[in-house]
Amino acid sequence: MKLKYVFFLLIIFSCYTHPSQKDYSALIDNFMQTQVKENNFNGNVLVAKGGKIICQKSFGYADFDSKRLLNDSSVFELASVSKQFTAMGILLLVQKGKLNLSDSLRKFFPQLPYYNITVKNLLTHTSGLPAYDDEMALKWDHKKIAFNKDVINFLATEKPVIHFLPGKKWEYSNTAYVLLASIIEKVSGEAFKDYMAENIFTPLGMTHSRVYNTRRSLRDTIPNYAYGYVYSDSLKKYVLPDSLPEFDEVYYLDGVEGDGVVNSTTGDLLKWENALKAHSLLNEKLQTEMISPQSVADTILKKYYGYGVFVGNDAYGKYASHRGSWPGYGTFLLYYAKDDVTIVVLCNNVASGAKPEFIYSKGLADIMFGKPESLTAHREIKINPLLLKRYVGKYRAAKPFELIQKNGKLFYRETGIADIELKPESNTTFYYPDGNKQIEFWVTPWGEVGKAFLVIGNKKTEIKKE
Repeated sequence: MKLKYVFFLLIIFSCYTHPSQKDYSALIDNFMQTQVKENNFNGNVLVAKGGKIICQKSFGYADFDSKRLLNDSSVFELASVSKQFTAMGILLLVQKGKLNLSDSLRKFFPQLPYYNITVKNLLTHTSGLPAYDDEMALKWDHKKIAFNKDVINFLATEKPVIHFLPGKKWEYSNTAYVLLASIIEKVSGEAFKDYMAENIFTPLGMTHSRVYNTRRSLRDTIPNYAYGYVYSDSLKKYVLPDSLPEFDEVYYLDGVEGDGVVNSTTGDLLKWENALKAHSLLNEKLQTEMISPQSVADTILKKYYGYGVFVGNDAYGKYASHRGSWPGYGTFLLYYAKDDVTIVVLCNNVASGAKPEFIYSKGLADIMFGKPESLTAHREIKINPLLLKRYVGKYRAAKPFELIQKNGKLFYRETGIADIELKPESNTTFYYPDGNKQIEFWVTPWGEVGKAFLVIGNKKTEIKKE
């Protein structure tokens, strides 16, 4: 999947060089240059400390076809990073006394066959609702663009079975956030996009941000838009996902809002983070609730969900974060409270399921917290052995292989050769002893392997778990 375009030589820099920030900027520059060269990174990055920008950079194209370059005002689809904005919209209605977290879903949509689900269940991914996107992939006309009202009518008509009783488990739910957006419309009497602009984007000065779900239905366009691309193995180039049948969800789900479709820039997302820590929109009580553990997302990693954000503690302290994935886009917004560090990574050349934006964010965090040595070579780390169980199993690739667990370690097993120990460099990435190959896993928020990739040099190949 090596990209041979010369545009990677055309890198736009807008680094700030305050003396105390100079070393950070140089390290960030070096790290991202490496990602451009080795991983074909295309996108925008911002790193800030104390609310002030340390480095803001653009790499590559906003439009691969016209060769229009990215800049620091380029607008990206945020995918699931959008969920925190939907959550804020709900909490603002709670603050105004127009809504209660204990309100029932059926109070707003009595036609839905799902009982005892509260607004709080929706916010915290504890509703048990079936995945509308999975269901509509099977039973919706893919030549017709769906909107929220269509999702609600589909659920009411098809009645897909609930996955578990509300509050009994945690399972990431796009359906829940689509319904939250529709609740906002019902309670406020405004279109979701107008409500978000009036109550969030405009008050915070997020002048480049908007809800954008009319690209295909109305052929609506955004100035300075960063189009999302996926790589075509047959064409040997990056193309819009619209041109590939396997990504047709970008068309028939294009009108759905709440779980995604907030579009923004790195600079606007810094304004957002600054507003959260300053309680610019919510009172302190509600704001604290939003970024506090409300449900347990991962018992092994002690990862929690607040309202619209993942929260927890890692080696660098308390964090709030969210990633987003949609064909053509990979996004990650990360904030560390103690040191007031914000990291924004917006990619526009990735396929759904891949998650390089997380790896880049981790590397940038390493720089900000003084551990840049992990950026230039593989470095084995210690991980919880309980995590390894997720990866054990048989895989289909050019040569079928199996991953097994022995003595708290993960091994590659292939017929005719000795078992090879795979060394962890993150909770989801393992490298071979020779350092030339890696296996990367995309793990669902509830701990199942969604996709896996074999990485050899610059080439990344998806492998299937049986």
